[in-house]
Amino acid sequence: MALQTREYDLEFVLKSLFAGGFAGMCSKTFVAPLDRIKILLQAHNKHYKRYGVYTGLRGIIMKESFIALYKGNGAQMVRIFPYAAVQFTSFEFYKGYLSTVITGGSHIDKFLAGSAAGVTAVTLTYPLDTIRARLAFQVTGEHYYNGILHTAVSMFKEEGGIRALYRGFLPTFLGMVPYAGFSFYCFEKMKLFCMKYAPHVACSPCQRNTGGLVLSVPAKLICGGLAGAVAQSVSYPMDVTRRRMQLAMMNPETRKFGMGMIKTLVLIYRKNGIFKGLYRGMSINYIRAIPMVAVSFSTYELIKQALHLDTGMKT
Repeated sequence: MALQTREYDLEFVLKSLFAGGFAGMCSKTFVAPLDRIKILLQAHNKHYKRYGVYTGLRGIIMKESFIALYKGNGAQMVRIFPYAAVQFTSFEFYKGYLSTVITGGSHIDKFLAGSAAGVTAVTLTYPLDTIRARLAFQVTGEHYYNGILHTAVSMFKEEGGIRALYRGFLPTFLGMVPYAGFSFYCFEKMKLFCMKYAPHVACSPCQRNTGGLVLSVPAKLICGGLAGAVAQSVSYPMDVTRRRMQLAMMNPETRKFGMGMIKTLVLIYRKNGIFKGLYRGMSINYIRAIPMVAVSFSTYELIKQALHLDTGMKT
């Protein structure tokens, strides 16, 4: 059986990078306030550890300011454009390659392609995620850092060089495999399900291009939201571990959480248990992740259609 091959021209790659990066910026800006309170809750910030989601958001506005809801979002934008651009574009490459290698209709190629894309993107941009977390964790009046560059230089000089910027990478890597894999897999599967079994409801208009039927915006949002919920449920404990390790060196009392992934996991479990420790902030993560993934996938799909990216792949 002859293997399918896909060729990607430069125009397709550049358009895909733009579509992915722009989609990432839209989705992260949309949920930036929820991102910040999630970080504060995950790492038990002393000013907010007794708060919930709603009271925490209100507390940030009252104690700091409305703009404080977006603290760290500048670093997030610097990180998320290349991260999302690489993730979405590399997913197209991995999916195209794996579909020629894995046959039988199991769709495992989409899971593997999503996992590989997530790992590729997070490896290249992880230091910016650490910097963003540090900036978001700061409370007005207790600033350790004065911006992206100052944070990077301070961590590099005072906490062990490049290793400091990659602290917490192992749990991130282990969490990214199921998270990105299930995100892309579930979105692709639900998209195909809608196209196959409910085209008159989910597709508007029901036009065809080389990518198949085109889902309506509401259908894209629903598929993306469900994909995000499934992915977050599986990978969340690794996300909590990553945050504790990233922020461990900011306070003498929490330095013990920066001694390695296994030790951090055990400490979190012993100190706070499963629901108040490993799944701390999970409720806000659902509130945050579902619209974030929905907006991300939907925006990417819309830009793909607008830029005719589906016709940029030669099969």
